[in-house]
Amino acid sequence: MMPDDKGVNRTVFQLDSLDKTENSVEYWRQRTPDERFEAIETLRQIMYGYDPTTERLQRVIEYSILDDQSP
Repeated sequence: MMPDDKGVNRTVFQLDSLDKTENSVEYWRQRTPDERFEAIETLRQIMYGYDPTTERLQRVIEYSILDDQSP
């Protein structure tokens, strides 16, 4: 799945009973670890509003004042 494909498809809606946990367990057991990790990452990005174009590392500048003393 490409980063542009992430999001919620709001045209699809399905109700199901929460008592059917065995179906979802079997589904995720059939997925590869990479597919499971990608699904978790997608949910995390949806939950926290991740946008790769606006999220960047903060730049930090450090400076020191040196004494004029010669060694």
